[in-house]
Amino acid sequence: MTAVQIGLDAVHVQLGAQSALTDVSFRIVSGERVALVGANGSGKSTALRTLHGLVPVEQGLVLQAPGVRQAMLFQRPHLLRMSALNNVALGLWLDRERGLKWSAAKVLGLQALQRVGLQSVAQQNGRQLSGGQQQRLALARAWARQPDVLLLDEPTASLDPHAKREVEALMTEWACSQERPMTLVWASHNLGQVKRLATRVIYLEFGRVLADLPVSDFFNPVLLVELSPAAHAFVQGELS
Repeated sequence: MTAVQIGLDAVHVQLGAQSALTDVSFRIVSGERVALVGANGSGKSTALRTLHGLVPVEQGLVLQAPGVRQAMLFQRPHLLRMSALNNVALGLWLDRERGLKWSAAKVLGLQALQRVGLQSVAQQNGRQLSGGQQQRLALARAWARQPDVLLLDEPTASLDPHAKREVEALMTEWACSQERPMTLVWASHNLGQVKRLATRVIYLEFGRVLADLPVSDFFNPVLLVELSPAAHAFVQGELS
């Protein structure tokens, strides 16, 4: 049986007066590609941030297997006012576990930029790149840390079709890599993307999990309407 890498166990999260997650439980094993779907305010982003330790829980447990490395990509990349290369290298240099010298961090940073096709803009200011390039830069920064699990919050929401295809291709490549496959967990409004990339879909509504199914079952309308009428109504509304 494949071991659980990360997950939530009966988690409650309170954000001010709002209950953001209520009794949310799921477990994710190595190699899964899990899409979190639901309307705005359903709890997708909060679930990701909770998994990454950015949001405190009122009750329940955040699960993480010993030694599992994870990285998170936000919807809007948080880039520093420095070159694309230094945006990647700085995080590596500051990683105490690695103990890299600045020169070694820059070498690994350039390799990461090459991996996402940005070596030609290595010396350009990261904040002056196009939206698609900035997202690929953020992906390079995440990949450079060699995570076992990559969390992504609406990774293609603000991108043009060409840039979306580039980011999706990188996600697929990393998830299916023979050398170091990554587990992917991402929030998405794009059901076409979910159908193409995910192996499993978790549907949230008002901070609760109302469906957790293999992707083939989630997009089977006859089955979904029996298992989760709320998820079925959401899918039909998005596709109409």
